[in-house]
Amino acid sequence: MLNVFKKWLDNYLSDEEAITLLLILAGAFLIVLFLGGILAPVIASMIIAFLLQGVVVKLGRWMPHTLAVTLTFIVCVGGFTTLLVLTLPVIGKQVNTLAHELPRIAVKAESYLAALQHEMPTVFSDMQIDSWLNHIVQRAGTFGQTLVSISLETLPNIVAVLVYGVLIPILVFFFLKDKDQLLGWLARFLPRNRPLMTSIWQEMNLQVANYVRGKAVEVLIVGVTTYVAFIFLGQNYALLLGVLVGLSVIVPYIGAAVVTLPVALMSFFQFGWADGFFYVMLAYGIIQFIDGNVLVPLLFSEAVNLHPVAIIIAVLVFGGIWGLWGVFFAIPLATLVKALIEAWPTGNTLKSLDQEGN
Repeated sequence: MLNVFKKWLDNYLSDEEAITLLLILAGAFLIVLFLGGILAPVIASMIIAFLLQGVVVKLGRWMPHTLAVTLTFIVCVGGFTTLLVLTLPVIGKQVNTLAHELPRIAVKAESYLAALQHEMPTVFSDMQIDSWLNHIVQRAGTFGQTLVSISLETLPNIVAVLVYGVLIPILVFFFLKDKDQLLGWLARFLPRNRPLMTSIWQEMNLQVANYVRGKAVEVLIVGVTTYVAFIFLGQNYALLLGVLVGLSVIVPYIGAAVVTLPVALMSFFQFGWADGFFYVMLAYGIIQFIDGNVLVPLLFSEAVNLHPVAIIIAVLVFGGIWGLWGVFFAIPLATLVKALIEAWPTGNTLKSLDQEGN
């Protein structure tokens, strides 16, 4: 038994570079786990800089690096600020309208449930209907008060958002401007001969870059298309639902399933069983179909090579560990795990990796 264990250790954990990489990943995991909240602006800045790096490289072929970074930074900040100015007031108005509409929606839900109990008394008892109605009324009142009122407890969060709004752009600028210096400084702590790390970094850099940029494009296309379709069909909360549907594509499979409920409910309580409800749901179904069968294969044909079961497990595991951040990065993290498993040196691969490094 001891010989089998020793052979396993010699085969998988005998390489110094592999052990170093394992320790680095474990340290990064612990840092994010315990200091993720504090380092949130740094992590967000690194993500944004990673997204913009491709633009900077392309512009750098025609102009100095600092000028390329400055131009990219100005366009990005200006575009994002314009987007917020145009959309936030409308979203805020729709959220406020929804909060005031919740009591009316609760009354309408009560009438539908009463009719349902009348049509199928053997399936739904009076006690069940009353329990559901009380739950709906309580939830509607609580949710409406939460949306409308801004208490003193939310002020620290508002201050944090304002601080992040200043801090993140500054960090993004310096991450873009001084990327080579920062990476060079980090490389000083790594082994000189690192073929394994280089192999994994090259694969991850390509796949994650394609995935994150493709996901940003997918969010934009799906969100804008949903907004245009819903506003054409007269949906009162077109922008709010468009934002939700756009953001839902960040979480594969699960996001679309979750966001279908608010789309269906808000459309049903607006249109009832009229044609408007079916038109909205038909448009939503077509958008989801095109996204899953046309847009996703087009954007991610070379970026993600993971089984759907692996994707769902990754979303559940990393979402449970890191919450929203884990959900957002479930696919890149799963890709990292896959790259590690495939590239991890064994007794048969160490020689070939050493030859590539030399």
